[in-house]
Amino acid sequence: MKKLLELLCGLLSGVALFAIMALTFFDVLGRKFADNSIPGSLEMTELLMVVVIFGALPLVSQRGEHVEFDSLDPFMPAWLRRAQGVLVHLLCAAVLLLLGYLMWRTGGQFLESGETTAQLKILKAPFLYGMSVLCALTGLVHLTLIAHPPAQRAEGEGVAL
Repeated sequence: MKKLLELLCGLLSGVALFAIMALTFFDVLGRKFADNSIPGSLEMTELLMVVVIFGALPLVSQRGEHVEFDSLDPFMPAWLRRAQGVLVHLLCAAVLLLLGYLMWRTGGQFLESGETTAQLKILKAPFLYGMSVLCALTGLVHLTLIAHPPAQRAEGEGVAL
């Protein structure tokens, strides 16, 4: 399951990030050499950024790579750190599952009303549905992390404050 998550979410985020890079490259070329940028490139970049961020969210959570404040960890007993981890994962799971539900509901409302982007008239609902599914998936990842926390990072490794 972990490999499938890494493959699908990694591929989704990677393809979207590559698309942003290619879009920006050709947009700059067009402005530089043809005095004409790609119409709607800002909107496309914004939508692709949504895909990158929400596509990577389950992977970041699964690997325990969020920014964290751990200055007090060396002074806390192991049982308290474990309890803190369980509480944090429960809270994250609850918030992400609720957020997924709310986004799904909003996606339905956007689909009903036909809400689109301003310039290119791209439907917003599919993006909200995707964000919803990825938030819910991240919530489920946090629930699995209660039973199987990621391996502890070596001292000085990662982004800890």
